[in-house]
Order: sequence, then structure tokens, then C-alpha cells
Amino acid sequence: MKLKLGVAAFLAAAIPAVAHAQQNSPPANAPKPTMADVQKLVQAIGSDKAKVKAYCDIGKLQEQMEQAEQKKDTKTADALSTKADALAKQLGPDYEKVMGGLDQLDPNSPEGRRYSAAFQPLFKQCK
Repeated sequence: MKLKLGVAAFLAAAIPAVAHAQQNSPPANAPKPTMADVQKLVQAIGSDKAKVKAYCDIGKLQEQMEQAEQKKDTKTADALSTKADALAKQLGPDYEKVMGGLDQLDPNSPEGRRYSAAFQPLFKQCK
């Protein structure tokens, strides 16, 4: 149960973080990803140790961004967002496309939970 909650929390944090990181980008209105898109992405990241590290590092940065935003420390949040954006680029355009489309999902909805569950193999690799 804690793992599912953690994945949901990670995705809930990831969606605003990616949106924050993309504020300087032109609006793309990324389409909602399919489950096949997510599974392909998870497999691609999970099979590359460098990408797994980047993915996990993004998760850590997102936690730090949340803390900075709670403290109203926009300077720190922006700096962390820049780092997360650079790591996202290392994960490739598929990552940015999928994460950009996930903002259309409520992570607490049944559909959002299915997508969260698809990320569990990556979440388990982050320690």
C-alpha cells in the first residue's frame, strides 16, 4: 500500500513539476498518453542505468521543489526546476511527451491509479 501511495505521490509531484519546468516552453497541449506509451517509456528508462538514475534524481528534485514552494522560496524552486528540466531532457522526448500529457489525469482517479501502477517498476529502482 505504501508503494502505491508513493508512486501516486511521485506522479502527483511530477505533473506540476513538469508543468513548472515547461512554463518557459511554448504551450504544447500534449495529448494524454496511452498506457502503451507509458509502458514503452518505463521499459526504455528501466533498461538504462543512466536513465534510471536521472529518473530517480528527478523524483528527489521534485520533493525538494515541493518543500521550497511550501516555504514560498521561488528562487530555490526555480533552480531545482531547471535541474529537473535538464534531467528530463536526458530521458528523451518520449519522457517529456508522456509527462506533459499526464497533467490531464487526476492521480487519484481510477485511470490515474492505473498509470501510477505502470510506473512502479521504475519507482522500485529508486532508493
